[in-house]
Amino acid sequence: MYPVSEAFLQAVQENTRRYYWTGRITTTEGVTYEFGADDIVKGSGYISSQCCGSTEIELGTVYAAEMGITLLSNIDRYTLEDALVELFYHLRLSDGTFEEIPMGIFEVSEANRNIKTLELKAYDFMLRFDKSFNGFETIGTVYDFVSLCCKACKVEMAQSQADYEAMPNGTELLSIFTENDIETYRDVLYYVGQVLGGFFCINREGKLELRKYGNEPVMELETKHRFTSSFSDFITRYTAVSSTNMKTETAEYYHLDPDDGLTMNLGVNPLLQFGLKETREQLCMNILNDLSVVDYVPFDSETTGNPALDLGDVIRFKGGQADENRISAITSMQCKIGGKHTLKGVGKNPRLAHAKSKNDKNISGLLNQIIDNKEAGRIGIHTFTNASSFTVGESDVKIISIEFAPNEAVMAQFFGSVIVGVNADQVERSVVARGDVLIPSVEVEEVLAEGTAGNEETTDSGTTDSDAAGTDVLDETGGSSDSAVAAEEPVVIGKTKEQTLTVELPVVWKEDGQVVVHFTFEFNDSIIEIHQPEETWHSGMHSIMLYYPIENLVANYRNIFNVYARATGGTVTVDTGDCLAAIMGQSMGAGEAWDGEIRIEETIKKVKLGGVLQMTAVDENITWKIDELVKRTYSDVVPGRFGIGAFAMPVER
Repeated sequence: MYPVSEAFLQAVQENTRRYYWTGRITTTEGVTYEFGADDIVKGSGYISSQCCGSTEIELGTVYAAEMGITLLSNIDRYTLEDALVELFYHLRLSDGTFEEIPMGIFEVSEANRNIKTLELKAYDFMLRFDKSFNGFETIGTVYDFVSLCCKACKVEMAQSQADYEAMPNGTELLSIFTENDIETYRDVLYYVGQVLGGFFCINREGKLELRKYGNEPVMELETKHRFTSSFSDFITRYTAVSSTNMKTETAEYYHLDPDDGLTMNLGVNPLLQFGLKETREQLCMNILNDLSVVDYVPFDSETTGNPALDLGDVIRFKGGQADENRISAITSMQCKIGGKHTLKGVGKNPRLAHAKSKNDKNISGLLNQIIDNKEAGRIGIHTFTNASSFTVGESDVKIISIEFAPNEAVMAQFFGSVIVGVNADQVERSVVARGDVLIPSVEVEEVLAEGTAGNEETTDSGTTDSDAAGTDVLDETGGSSDSAVAAEEPVVIGKTKEQTLTVELPVVWKEDGQVVVHFTFEFNDSIIEIHQPEETWHSGMHSIMLYYPIENLVANYRNIFNVYARATGGTVTVDTGDCLAAIMGQSMGAGEAWDGEIRIEETIKKVKLGGVLQMTAVDENITWKIDELVKRTYSDVVPGRFGIGAFAMPVER
């Protein structure tokens, strides 16, 4: 249930209520159109959503919600392609204020113009995941897969990495089985949802959210809140799961005790094919534990409505023909603007499905097979997409790894595209600025003799002392001092020599450096020395195309092609989904991945058998090396004492 106040929950259950709807349309150009209750044609608006089919509860579903509305508006319908429509519900509380809750964000798919009205049909962001998926060699946790899908389809995630890792199976490393029916990112989410024991939906904020079924009711619906209602006479509950093994073409069956409920058939999940049988059992048992909380009574009811309810919410019905001791889960709903709120919970009858769930199924005719690449002349493509981000430094980091096996001695080609974010180290630059300063020649004048007007002192009023006394100073000829100064003009006696001086000034600054990124190809554990691409970049986003022809392939032999990267002068980051690669060639088959089993054989010296059993000293050194796309650590403890038995008599060494 969407979080609302206690006052809202109280007001929504009253016999009468006052509410209204509003909305907002935002075009791709950023133009916004607000509309209110008066702009909505009465009885035309609805929001429909579901998380299961029409007959039984399902896991991993990725249904899209649908919205339809008719507006009294003159908006140009051609501007509404891919426009966003947001709806809001406003309920009056007991104190007279209104509380607003969002009802979802939808993208317009159809806009039809009538004379006075505009009909809109829109869907939520789940349709964005209907994009072609090609990362069949992807390895990662469930968070890595969900993050990859959201980034590729431009949808935000409602839960963090810590939320996913806290779920059962949230930390398991998963890989996609080569033979699968995955076509879009939406298919990937479907299988990830199964592994997590829940279903995906787009929440009211337009973010991808994983929800699980629970057993705690969020509210009670009494008789006065229902117009009509019908309830089944059975209880839907699950005590077993069945998962198809592609190699054996049989269904692996896991159950609880007592096993007296329904069996959830997971079908052929490409994420549940690898690993030991014990690993697959643990994954399926975690799914079953999440599913075992389902203990619901299927129902169908028209209610007065509570817009805060969400898919997967558990509710309890009271009064009338309802069993107050049982709970039900909402698997589909339709909320009409200004009308009734229809709720529905589906489920299968355990008595009808009990016998079928106990049989091992031969699913050889039901397996989804890909095109047979083993036929001669067929072009096979093995693709890779990184599900985790990398940070590349001075040591080699494996960024691409593809396994393949040709059925004939043919040639293959490797193609790769990597988008990198470069962060170059700052480097200090220094230069010496040199320049010439020209000192021009100047004329040197004769120095004036003492006693001339040039040596007279001037008072503050700007007159000489003699002027202040009211007398004139006469020279030897009897003339005034002014005429004497004017008569003695300066005499040029020579010129200085023109000079040129050389000046040096040191200049120091810091600037963005360059990162040298070196790529290394490795084929079947052998480094390819003759071709190692290298790029030099400044800070920023860059991309590089990689290519290498692979010749002289041996038929029916598994090959591994790896690409390593290292950087000097800074660091390089490769974000999730920014590393795409493929190997293409004729008669390409799928190389079987490691199933998690390690076989060790050891031969020791013969043990002497006599009157007393004698032991030979055994020294053991065990080392581990884990080759993965992302560097991880592994540790194990080997006890210092080994037990060896002979003739049912264990002897310790």
